[in-house]
Amino acid sequence: MSTTDAVTFWDDVHASRPVAVGPRPNACLTETVTGLGLPPGEALDLGCGEGGDALWLAGLGWRVTAVDISAVAVERLTALARAHALGGRVLAARHDLQESFPPSAFDLICAHYLHTPFGLDRSTVLRTAAQALRLDGRLLVVDHGSTAPWSWNQDPDLRYPSPREVAAGIGLDPGTWTVERADAPRRIATGPDGRTAEVTDHVLLIRRTA
Repeated sequence: MSTTDAVTFWDDVHASRPVAVGPRPNACLTETVTGLGLPPGEALDLGCGEGGDALWLAGLGWRVTAVDISAVAVERLTALARAHALGGRVLAARHDLQESFPPSAFDLICAHYLHTPFGLDRSTVLRTAAQALRLDGRLLVVDHGSTAPWSWNQDPDLRYPSPREVAAGIGLDPGTWTVERADAPRRIATGPDGRTAEVTDHVLLIRRTA
């Protein structure tokens, strides 16, 4: 399928949802940042969606570059950041990560549920992300480990790679990057329609050590 198909698909997904007023950050992000006591710096949010992660980080003093393939998502986040008086700390930009990547260095890069029904070489994208980390910077990858009732993909045969498999696929030099976390916690999640369900996350945290 073409890039145009992917853009149309994700624009339609976001346009079909009500505009978020106060989107929530992902639980694994808040747990990681607060648990490690990470000081504010430069962050990159890959596949920012409604922007809950970007806004939460910006509220803590981070400068956030938030990217998404959907122009609808980017435009909504730009407006929302301004409404929350965070426009100076959030730069939302459209990127097809298959073709382009923000040209900067970051202290934190997060990729939450960077899944798509279209062609995406995730391993290459995540390898590029790891290489964009500053020394002691962290790459947080949170993937679905189970199918939520509200997921766009309800394929019963879908298999979710483990965090260790994702790390192996990225193929980073252990002399430069260290896996700090690779596990599969469960939690109660709330979907866009308000339904709740127990879901499994696959969490991978990588730190640049050299």
